[in-house]
This record gives sequence, structure tokens and C-alpha cells, in this order.
Amino acid sequence: MKLTSNISGLGIMTAIAASLCCITPVLAALAGISGLASTFSWLEPARPYFIGATVLVLGLAWYQKLKIIRTDDVHCDCETDTKPSFWQSQKFLGIVTIVATLLLAFPNYASVFFPKVENAAVVISHSYIQKVEFTIKGMTCTGCEHHVKSEVNKLDGIIEVAVSYEEGNAIVKFDKSKTSIEAITAAINATGYKATKHHIIKDASQI
Repeated sequence: MKLTSNISGLGIMTAIAASLCCITPVLAALAGISGLASTFSWLEPARPYFIGATVLVLGLAWYQKLKIIRTDDVHCDCETDTKPSFWQSQKFLGIVTIVATLLLAFPNYASVFFPKVENAAVVISHSYIQKVEFTIKGMTCTGCEHHVKSEVNKLDGIIEVAVSYEEGNAIVKFDKSKTSIEAITAAINATGYKATKHHIIKDASQI
């Protein structure tokens, strides 16, 4: 029974490790310390292995638990008053499995934790509209995307922002009379990710 409990704990730890690179940007944004968002981005390449390890150890835990239950049923003629603690129970293992699943799926719903920032830019002249693509280093999941988008949207004059961790970029459409490429770069860098370069897109139509 103790072995099952230990395996359950290992399953939670591997699930946390698998999602830490995605959870950190949310925690950093909520705590107002954006610069820490990319602290665990180095774990991203190992995420598939952590996910596999989580599935493996929890599968083993369930196997051990159900094997014990079947063994107890076979030896039903042996009466015992020994009752496993909650931490060694099937209910606890079920809770661990649900928590681990939620952690592994975190990137899919991380956006709900970021504040919604409405763009209130009023462009006086279309000649002020500029669209720029920023190359960003360090983003690893959708949580990173929403973090960058949230911070850039806080600037005055932002019209539209599209961020992709897969492409490693952000395309920002803004009123250059109210903000600048330098200000947007600073906002991106403040998240802990790095805007390494940018280029101006001549067609400033819809993103």
C-alpha cells in the first residue's frame, strides 16, 4: 500500500514538471512579476518525457491498487480490521489522477487566467498605423503566447496583437503616434522572453 502512495506522489511531481514551463507565466502574471515567466522554459524539450513518465507511474499505481483489491477478494476468508489510510486509498489515487490530468492539460486552458485587456486605440489617421513582426525567443506554450499578448495590449495605441509560440513571433498592429517599436520590444522583454529582432510589414491591413 505504501508503494502505491509513493508512486502517486511521483506521478504528481512528474505532472508538475511537465507543466511547470506553462504554469510559471500564469503565476508570474498574476503576481505582477512578469520577468520570471520564462524561468522554467528550459524544461519544455523534456515535456513529452515528463508526460510519458506521469502516465507510466500512475498506470503502475492503478495496477498495484487494483491488484491488491483483487488479492483481497480472493482471500476473503481472512478477516482483518486493518483499514488503509486515506493517503493509501483508491479515492486518493483517483484525486491524484484527476489533478495530474488537469496539470498536463494546463496549456489548453491557461488563457482563462490572464486578464482581458480591451484595445481602446482611436486612430486619427491611417498614416499612423504600423504593423511589425517581432521575433521572440523563449516561448514554449500557449500560456507564453497569452502572457506576451496581455503585456503588449497594456500599451496605449495597440490595435491588434497575434502571438505564436510555434512560430516564435508576435505581429503587432498599432498607432505609432501613441506607442513605438521600442516600447513594444520593452513590453515583450519584460515578460522574461526576448524580442531578438523585428521587421516592419508594409501591408498594415488586418492581421
